[in-house]
Amino acid sequence: MEYHKLTSKDLLKIKTLGELKASGYRPISIKEELRKNLIQKIKKKEQVFEGIWGYEDTVIPDIERAILSMHNINLLGLRGQAKTRIARMMTLLLDEFIPVVEGSELNDDPLAPLSSFAKELIKTKGDHTPISWWHREDRYTEKLATPDVSVADLIGDVDPIKAATLKLSYNDEKVIHYGLVPRSNRSIFVINELPDLQARIQVALFNILQEGDIQIRGFKLRLPLDIQFVFTANPEDYTNRGSIVTPLKDRIESQIITHYPKSIEIGKRITAQEAKLEGKPIENIHVPELMRDLIEQIAIEARKSEYVDEKSGVSARLTISAFENLISAAERRLYLNEEESTVIRIADLIGVIPAITGKVELVYEGEQEGAGLVAYNLIGKAIRTLFTDYFPSPEQKKKDKEGNPYVIPLAWFGEGNTLDILASTSDKEYKSSLQKVPGLENLVTAMIKSLPEKEKEFYMEFLLHGLSEYSQLSKKLLDTGMQFKDLFSSMFDMDASEEDFDEEDDY
Repeated sequence: MEYHKLTSKDLLKIKTLGELKASGYRPISIKEELRKNLIQKIKKKEQVFEGIWGYEDTVIPDIERAILSMHNINLLGLRGQAKTRIARMMTLLLDEFIPVVEGSELNDDPLAPLSSFAKELIKTKGDHTPISWWHREDRYTEKLATPDVSVADLIGDVDPIKAATLKLSYNDEKVIHYGLVPRSNRSIFVINELPDLQARIQVALFNILQEGDIQIRGFKLRLPLDIQFVFTANPEDYTNRGSIVTPLKDRIESQIITHYPKSIEIGKRITAQEAKLEGKPIENIHVPELMRDLIEQIAIEARKSEYVDEKSGVSARLTISAFENLISAAERRLYLNEEESTVIRIADLIGVIPAITGKVELVYEGEQEGAGLVAYNLIGKAIRTLFTDYFPSPEQKKKDKEGNPYVIPLAWFGEGNTLDILASTSDKEYKSSLQKVPGLENLVTAMIKSLPEKEKEFYMEFLLHGLSEYSQLSKKLLDTGMQFKDLFSSMFDMDASEEDFDEEDDY
């Protein structure tokens, strides 16, 4: 009988050690198992880490090389770079089921037992030793490194209650209560945020990684544990909260550096995949492609902002949360106005600010500005960056001899007119407000090729925001929207509040 040709259904029928031997089973280590299954997937051109976008040519090949080399792995990168998700997906490279000695704490291989319990059971029952089957989803253990983690948590300790209950001497190995690491034998064991683990606890991992033996309260146990270790770490941790001690780093064979999406397209794919939109009337909310680009651009602007801590990074969770808030802003408007459908507005980005403020770590200057204002300015910078992809630069057109195409709408504001764009108003009122500005619709239809009719007002509003970001108009944040008016009249408006001038100075 060839063991590797047996189906899962056939395997689950095997109940004893004798039947397992007859099947042709041979023990292999978890690293050999990962390597074997990865080779099969590579040969079949199958994706190993499906849904992990942007790493196809960088991180994933490094991980595959580490698995082929049977290395322990440290994933080093800023927050929100899918490090833990990659570690969890490694379980897909494990065999669906593996045999274990039934009742063993250390998930003993029936043909290569480690624990005294399994050895004694096999010695007593021989080929009649009961066998159970362990599914790959259960062969994953994850521990977040926190300052309160102890050696007993990870490795184990003597259990006095166990000794008293079973009336055992403290010299008996059976009084040991094993920690997470021994109990993860034949599994993938992940320690998240490794630098947060106290140095003395990190030292306890040395022998496990290199020699395979552990010591618990004077018990010198030779336990060649079979574990695939995966660690995650944030580069900022090396200076702010702790560090990975050098001998431990030396024992982790492959350190793989992760990164943020390198393009807006990759970012959009991640956001669309991860955003939780179940139960939302998404089929009734139209999202222009430009708005999806703006959400990703906000994260890009945050990562290079002087107000945001570069070492801390800006998680991909920012764009995911921002997109969810954006859809919720439109959903709320549907319910308020009892409408059946709506189109996302630029003004809806006000609802995205709470998703930004909690996701960025500000430097001192950013704290002085305030998280809300920093988030508002990041939205403005994103609009400014993408504006020239659709419309000519107002700064260049101002000097252009052929004339400024924006002169008609700007002149309307110059006459003292103002325009309020509110996020909660009905679509009819929203369209009516934008139609008041002369020349705005003609500019959009002339410059945006293949413009869908339902996106016309969206681009008209985008044009006003762009002119504001290029200091052609004044834009004031209202409680529920934006107000546009002439830049110079707002500067010399004697009734303007001190906050208005502060806001204009930011532009």
